[in-house]
Amino acid sequence: MSQNLAIKTADGTFNAYVAMPEKLPAPVVVVIQEIFGVNAVMRGVADDYARQGYIAVCPDLFWRLEPGIELTDKTDEEWQKAFGYLQKFNPDKGAEDIQATLDAARALPDASGKAAVVGYCMGGMMTYLAATRTDADAFASFYGAGIDNYLGEADKISKPLIMHLAGQDEFIPTEAQDKIKAALKDKAEVTIYQYPDSNHAFCRVGGNHYDEQAAATANARTAEFLKQNLA
Repeated sequence: MSQNLAIKTADGTFNAYVAMPEKLPAPVVVVIQEIFGVNAVMRGVADDYARQGYIAVCPDLFWRLEPGIELTDKTDEEWQKAFGYLQKFNPDKGAEDIQATLDAARALPDASGKAAVVGYCMGGMMTYLAATRTDADAFASFYGAGIDNYLGEADKISKPLIMHLAGQDEFIPTEAQDKIKAALKDKAEVTIYQYPDSNHAFCRVGGNHYDEQAAATANARTAEFLKQNLA
């Protein structure tokens, strides 16, 4: 069962896709989009988290650029559009919008009060940023390109953060991954898993780099992580 949630901010109102679990009340999982917007893939991810027993909320973080963007990874034209939106995207405002989403989602009648942030690609970077700037209870970042630009904020992480990195990621080179691991190795709250033979977006079902085995492992680790931290 899905619905739409309108989230009000000082800058305007944006929408989020909401997938509801069968059993309520339930914890919240805020799902942060890839560069293609809240498309069928991201709605499917939210639906999967709802099937796991969470109120899954996927906010439209591109709303300040253009509300309701839905692209795929199937054509060069759409890739170019997606990268164009990424270049214009303001991560600072995005982090504010994630906090606004958390506030709105926790206020839902059937929300238990506990909430996590889970993100993929651009959303993986935003999940790391959310771990340094928002009050969610747990964070799960999948192949977040650009995290190495924000490692100066690592000391602000105070809640559990799990990170999944792809060893062959063309958007997160080895040097960047080494920086991330070095900066976070002493943070007790952070657990980093690396998938040596996988490429960027290895969890995107139907994507060119989808790796069924690695995706199953990463998703299982995330499911257990959420279960532990949102109970």
